[in-house]
Amino acid sequence: MKIIVTAPRGKMGRLVTAAAAKREGVEIVAGIGPSGRDYIGKDIGEVAGIGQTLGAPVTDDLESVIDQCDAIIDFSTVEMGMKILECARAHKKVLLTGTTGFSEEQRQAFSDAAKDIPLMVAANTSMQVNLMYRLIEMAAKAIGDTTDIEVVDMHDRNKLDAPSGTASDICDVLCDALGKSKKDDVVYGHAGEGPREEGSLAFHSIRGGDWPSSHTVYFIGNGERLEITHHAVNWTCFAEGAVTGALYLMKQEPGEYTMQDCLGL
Repeated sequence: MKIIVTAPRGKMGRLVTAAAAKREGVEIVAGIGPSGRDYIGKDIGEVAGIGQTLGAPVTDDLESVIDQCDAIIDFSTVEMGMKILECARAHKKVLLTGTTGFSEEQRQAFSDAAKDIPLMVAANTSMQVNLMYRLIEMAAKAIGDTTDIEVVDMHDRNKLDAPSGTASDICDVLCDALGKSKKDDVVYGHAGEGPREEGSLAFHSIRGGDWPSSHTVYFIGNGERLEITHHAVNWTCFAEGAVTGALYLMKQEPGEYTMQDCLGL
């Protein structure tokens, strides 16, 4: 699989570059950076700081290199991600994006593109997190109606969106399992006076330090509490999962897929 990695100087782009460089059967053919950056034209291995050159340049012109690749792995920005989506669809290239913060309208554009290309929008590319989604679904169906459900996501101080993309995915899992509505049944934090709203799903976001990612779903009953938690002590698991996800997409027909599909769930 020949891939293009976006934002190779970024937190995730560096790790994806390193993970892809080590993976058998994967070749990085180019990197994509924002226009005007001082590293445009340099080798992606040097830009990502992985301690080796890979013979793949970083460019700010995706059109000039896209036909060399089979797939694109994108952890960039919402604005850059939409441009990459348009180009990937036009050239019929596999696309995996781990960027979060897309609007509903933008998210629909990904679903529309899946008619033409194998595509995955994954707020969290950790294999274990995607197994956690299934465990949450099982718990919600079994005890969700008899417990109060609270969700906490914790990330580093520089995390841009709150709740996190993973927390949003957890919300979708819970709403689907319990027949609830994001609009009517979900609250963000607790404030003021009065008892907890019966049947609500509550979400809380903590931001601080350099902690990569933690998500906990509490199913709180009378006299007992079930917690389903995932901790990421660094971001490597997300990069490894992204490469695995892209390899999975290479074998698929056009359509929209998930990391859970990779796990066979």
